[in-house]
Amino acid sequence: MAKGAKYSVGVATAGAAVAAGALAAAPTASAATTSQGNLSGWINQSLSVMHAHGIPGSYSGIYRNVMRESSGNPSAINLWDSNAAIGTPSKGLLQVIDPTFSAYHVAGTSWNIYDPVANISAACNYAARHYGSIDNVNAAY
Repeated sequence: MAKGAKYSVGVATAGAAVAAGALAAAPTASAATTSQGNLSGWINQSLSVMHAHGIPGSYSGIYRNVMRESSGNPSAINLWDSNAAIGTPSKGLLQVIDPTFSAYHVAGTSWNIYDPVANISAACNYAARHYGSIDNVNAAY
């Protein structure tokens, strides 16, 4: 997505960011969500929410993108890319910026951007609207 786009998910390839040490720890996801599972559990919970709201996506599509964007760290925050430079760093498992999270938040999920289920669901809602599905996202978006 173009720099400065209103609803950019705000992701840069997190693998490179992790290698460069640019992802910093951030506030953890809610205890209620983190106590319910691990990455597989969060993805499956998100898929249930997505199904209930008609948002397409598969486990493999979400997993592939999570691993590229945050290496599975729900507290990841990107402090170096163009979004961070303008004050809206990418956050969470799928590296969503605050305006995108707000615009594509899925009802019934937490309003905490670091909540894994809320982050995945909002990012997949965004991807569905712009790319047809998270399954069609194969690079930073």
